Amino acid sequence: MKTIKTTLLLSLLLCFTTYICQAQKMFTVHQDNVKPSMIMEYEAVAKKLLEASKKHNVKTSWTAITTNELKYLYLTPINNFAALDERPFADMAKAMGDDFGKMFDEFDMCYDSHTDYNITLVEDLSYMEEGAPIIQEGENFRKFYYLYFTPANAAKIREGIEAVKALYIAKGSTEYYRIYRSGFGNPEQFYLVVVSAKDEIDSATKSKANDKVLGLDKWDAFSKVINNTSRVQEQSGEIRPDLSYAPKE
Repeated sequence: MKTIKTTLLLSLLLCFTTYICQAQKMFTVHQDNVKPSMIMEYEAVAKKLLEASKKHNVKTSWTAITTNELKYLYLTPINNFAALDERPFADMAKAMGDDFGKMFDEFDMCYDSHTDYNITLVEDLSYMEEGAPIIQEGENFRKFYYLYFTPANAAKIREGIEAVKALYIAKGSTEYYRIYRSGFGNPEQFYLVVVSAKDEIDSATKSKANDKVLGLDKWDAFSKVINNTSRVQEQSGEIRPDLSYAPKE
């Protein structure tokens, strides 16, 4: 009986996971924590990889992002967890021979650590104009707010984020944001709030104007989020079209 129950639970988990993959937009993220002294060398080899990928028309894609903490992030959309087992560079590696390995040896000289993890776009918590693309032309600057929480506060922090969205809708705010949730590969649970702007000045201007729109009501809604976070981490960054890649059709 115990074996049957375990099998049923695993089957239900698999079905639920498949549903989540189909219902939400998932991304795998590769993060390189680049040494300050190696930025120029890193960017040179990153562009070398980009050109090689174009030459061999590698069947994957990524959006490159750099942050103020010298993290280089590469976001690749995935349809399901099976995509994590794919090897899109296999043919390119075979064609390049030793040069492929040497290229990644050059990468390794530029950082002491790197990692891979998954995040999922939570569309029902995000506040965006209908049909707005994730990357909007002319708005490559980003503000990132990582809201870390413990499992005990998972339901409460979601309720808080829902309250903030309801406030933005009620006030007609024009400062939009997307919400992502941490997935496999993340040692801690978090919601990631991403706000787009043209540049740092535009971001600050929008934020100040939004404070006036929300008024004092914001404190009640925001406190429902902050009171249920274990810590908050803020970063800024930008989309790097010059390091991003998509294969030819």
